Amino acid sequence: MTHGGTHGPGAASTADGSLSSVEEYQSAILAAIAPLAPASLELAAAEGCVLAEDVTAAVALPSFDNSSMDGYAVLAADVAGASQESPATLRVTGEIAAGDTGIYRLVPGTAIKIMTGAQLPAGADAVVPVEWTDDGIAQVRVYQSAEPGNAVRYAGGDAAEGETLLSAGTRLRAMQVAVAASAGRKAVSVRPRPRVVVLSTGNELTEPGTPLVPGRIWDSNSYMIAAAVRETGAVAYRRSVVPDDPAGVLPALEEQLIRADLLITTGGVSMGGEHDVVKAALRELGTVTFRKVAMQPGMPQGFGVIGEGGAGGLGAERRVPIFTLPGNPVSAYVSFQLFVRPALAALQGADDLSLPSVQATLTGPARSPAGRRSYLRGVLDGSKVTPLSGQQSHQIASLGRANALIVIPEWETQLPAGDTVDVLILP
Repeated sequence: MTHGGTHGPGAASTADGSLSSVEEYQSAILAAIAPLAPASLELAAAEGCVLAEDVTAAVALPSFDNSSMDGYAVLAADVAGASQESPATLRVTGEIAAGDTGIYRLVPGTAIKIMTGAQLPAGADAVVPVEWTDDGIAQVRVYQSAEPGNAVRYAGGDAAEGETLLSAGTRLRAMQVAVAASAGRKAVSVRPRPRVVVLSTGNELTEPGTPLVPGRIWDSNSYMIAAAVRETGAVAYRRSVVPDDPAGVLPALEEQLIRADLLITTGGVSMGGEHDVVKAALRELGTVTFRKVAMQPGMPQGFGVIGEGGAGGLGAERRVPIFTLPGNPVSAYVSFQLFVRPALAALQGADDLSLPSVQATLTGPARSPAGRRSYLRGVLDGSKVTPLSGQQSHQIASLGRANALIVIPEWETQLPAGDTVDVLILP
């Protein structure tokens, strides 16, 4: 199931033919990424975006003393010593519902029925939960004493006026959206979700759902990478397959620049000479570097920035990062997780999209080529991880069964069952 070329000993290289480490390549990518310009978005559209400003409390939260329970507002001294055997009996002079903006005052020796969230009346210093009473209407019997402050939410108890509630750089999930809304913010300044265009190249590719003829395969890469983009919270646009024609690749990229904050291609970056159409199309720009990374799968990599005021014939004023991922499906997927995910976070001024890492015990042996860091597909189950069979970079079936990548360091060639390894948890 190879897409647009293979990778192996003759993979694309840096200018001097040396191997870059995974960390060196990651650092080079992040150094070239500039965060997207902030935009003001209403809260309903800001979920998944990263704050470009601090969100502060415009008023104290809550802004008034209120009840945390349904019950009766009282003066604590009036119910001191109350018990089942000797209840305190108080006249009920009113009722305050949540949202009631009226002005109420408690007279000593009386009680006011109050609902959860309702404003505490002046003169009251405690709330007796309804469960401690007979829930009377004209008068109420209280069977348990309450200390001052019982079941009361004081103004500013959650946050003081002017306090920073959310800091710039925070990704807005459901909880953070709630905080911003509670601070009265209808809109916030954010770095928006990146728009990512994904395309595959290769004469051998055909669209899923169409008849398959000998020599052709269905394109899975662009669907896979677009789905992986959406898993990060970014916006994905999948472009149909581009044939192996350098003259067609550049226009295909050019037409996507207007809607792309980042471009991803798969295929056409190995050492296949005339068939390396992506390399051929981008070479004239001078801003895309092709190199070998000391890893397996995914050794041939390309990254750069295109669209610099029309450089290379791309009539655009926007600078758009581009990743040229290998064509083999597993190579493309692993490369996305290691390199593209952090770049998408960097576009939003964040660093929260790298895969989480844990340690686990191998249930079976694992092998790796000398001098390259391997990322083996595996199944993580608690503290144990099992390497899957079918570890070649074109074997996508095993990728569908994996929930983790087993990391084998460059200096190891084989590890026995029982060894402890680092494991990256897949989305």
